[in-house]
Amino acid sequence: MSEALLAAVALMLVIEGLLPTLNPQLWRRLFEQAMQLSDGQIRFMGMASVVGGLALWHLLN
Repeated sequence: MSEALLAAVALMLVIEGLLPTLNPQLWRRLFEQAMQLSDGQIRFMGMASVVGGLALWHLLN
């Protein structure tokens, strides 16, 4: 179980690093736009990500 979790974290870091590596200007614009969001909007996106991840995990298991 711990090996799978570490592999998942490693893959997440690779995926998250792709955009700033390949297109730093776009990443900077997206980050600036994210700074303009309200706390509620950020929480909603975070919760949607959690629910989507749990749904995908459930489908894979």
